[in-house]
Amino acid sequence: MGDVTRVTIVYDNSAFKTGLRADWGFSAFIEAGGHRMLFDTGRSGSILLSNMEKLGIEARDIDGVFISHPDFDHIGGLPDLLNENDGVTLWVPRSFPGCPAAREVVRIEGPRELYKGIHSTGEIDGIEQSLCIETQRGIVIIAGCSHPRMAHIIREASRFGRPYGIVGGLHGNRPESLKVFDLICATHCTLYKNEIASLYPEQYCEGGVGKVIVL
Repeated sequence: MGDVTRVTIVYDNSAFKTGLRADWGFSAFIEAGGHRMLFDTGRSGSILLSNMEKLGIEARDIDGVFISHPDFDHIGGLPDLLNENDGVTLWVPRSFPGCPAAREVVRIEGPRELYKGIHSTGEIDGIEQSLCIETQRGIVIIAGCSHPRMAHIIREASRFGRPYGIVGGLHGNRPESLKVFDLICATHCTLYKNEIASLYPEQYCEGGVGKVIVL
């Protein structure tokens, strides 16, 4: 994909910029291939929409919402978002409960392309899906919590190209499992954040609400 990809963290446990509210959960606004997508929706709709407004992101401009897994700190903001824009395509893992009130709900089981150059890994280990974006540098993975083993996430992402970077929660995955990446932005529920930053000083970048990563 030749276009510039921009990832803006809009919900996280910490704030990168002042004036934005931190809260337990994760969401990222993604601009890639001419599309505007929201990855997960955090825990609180009011916090999500407030952070988005302060960052100049309009809910009505989003054309797709990608849900990694149904934990409440990743889907709590979804009803409020859909109240603002119910015309999105909503991609959820196969095991997602209920039927959200979006224009189109797509349940994903295996790896598939969502838009040109933008893919889902599928529901890995029956737990969680990650988003994979083709960039000029390689595949960038956007992960919610990384509940599956990192080796499995990397294996599925490798279907679409060489893994270059990962942005999102890394849960309890050991720092050594990240050695393939040239970019690591650890957010939300990352157990070994300090160790990862120490082991990969050149690859690591700090997350937080308001952090913008341009690829």
